[in-house]
Amino acid sequence: MILPNDFLSEMKNIFNESDYDLFLKHYNDHCFKGLRVNTLKINPEKFKKIFEYKLKVSPFCENGFYIDENVEKLGKHPLHHAGAFYLQEPSASFAVTVLAPKPYDKILDLCAAPGGKTTQIAEKLKGTGLIWANEFIKNRTSSLISNIERLGIKNAVVSSCSTDIICKKLAGFFDKVLVDAPCSGEGMFRKNPKAILEWSKEYVKSCTTRQLEILENAKYALKKDGFLVYSTCTFSLEENEDVIRKFLEKNKNFELCEIKTNLARPAICSPQSSALNLNFAKRITPIENGEGHFFAKLQKKFLSDEDLSLKEALPYKYRKEEKTIFNAQKLYSELFNSSIYGNLEKFRDYYFILPQSLPDLKGLNVLRAGVLFCEDKKTYTIPCHAAFMAAKHEEINQKINFNLNSKEIRSFLKGEELKVDSDLKGFVAVLVENMTVGFGKISNGKLKNKYPKGLRNN
Repeated sequence: MILPNDFLSEMKNIFNESDYDLFLKHYNDHCFKGLRVNTLKINPEKFKKIFEYKLKVSPFCENGFYIDENVEKLGKHPLHHAGAFYLQEPSASFAVTVLAPKPYDKILDLCAAPGGKTTQIAEKLKGTGLIWANEFIKNRTSSLISNIERLGIKNAVVSSCSTDIICKKLAGFFDKVLVDAPCSGEGMFRKNPKAILEWSKEYVKSCTTRQLEILENAKYALKKDGFLVYSTCTFSLEENEDVIRKFLEKNKNFELCEIKTNLARPAICSPQSSALNLNFAKRITPIENGEGHFFAKLQKKFLSDEDLSLKEALPYKYRKEEKTIFNAQKLYSELFNSSIYGNLEKFRDYYFILPQSLPDLKGLNVLRAGVLFCEDKKTYTIPCHAAFMAAKHEEINQKINFNLNSKEIRSFLKGEELKVDSDLKGFVAVLVENMTVGFGKISNGKLKNKYPKGLRNN
């Protein structure tokens, strides 16, 4: 791999001589590939039994694994369609490990697409609290919403809003904030060689400006004593230690927390910044069996004058039950044997099951809140794909379960009609290994396929 000379000069400043040689040696190896088992759908022990490929445990997060570099097309795998796993480079998952989400936390993922860290946070919340996923670049939000649906997440909000607006409108609302900042992507050179062509020292500088701006906005969304994790997938001193140093010098109400781990190397603490303990932050490189990542964890120790000048986020005003909601409630009871897990509300022609403890959504360009449940057809309602993906098999009234290696599940994922040996009629969930993968409608022994066209295998 041919690396830019300016980049190599920077690496010589970051590594000592022996580590620099080791870094170059590892950089000629293949990049690491991995996946994370989605515990909202399946436990890791069962997953390992039914997944046909060899897995090696990743130390960077619970339920994370390395996979062989030659394994391809896992995005077409039935277990992927069922949301049983998320494809994620192992060391990237360490950001959420550092964030340490707990049940009932309210967490903001400020730069969220395509959703790896959002869905990892949601697993830790276990259906409680709230995960708000914001992505400023709107054309990237479709993959974010799709991944949230696929992994069966009920307590998420997706928005496409500037960090300035969202963080000030939701001032002091969140227990934790993750800023996985847009960066020059030096850590992804092995994974994406095209990133090398886009790299320049000028690009690094422009990233630095944007990263500091995002951090300066993110601070407002955090409660007193809350935690903010800043992460990048780059090696650059300017984008990592320098950004944190500048932020801490300006924001005296934040304190850098030590990340205690033997999985990563200390960040670089220059003599002029020694008082800030920048070595409390951490770096992962190919030497540490990862790609290229930086992690810093900060705590908001007290509210600044700027915080006190902002209005607190107002709670969402859930609508009173509407006359038209009866059909949606009736459909829910026909499909599921559990109680509705949130507030059922109508927006245009669709009903959503909204999570509890929402803030006011006005002015935040919210694209999705909670679970898209059904479409209102005036005289009747039709369930949506997301409603089944969020349900556990024991909650579903009518279902057909297929084996992982069955021809039926392969046909279903292609959108084909299935002949079924069943007396079931109407809407039926389709499962693979007891995990919902979609639904169809049975009539006269045939299942009409309702799997979304954009998700089907070719």
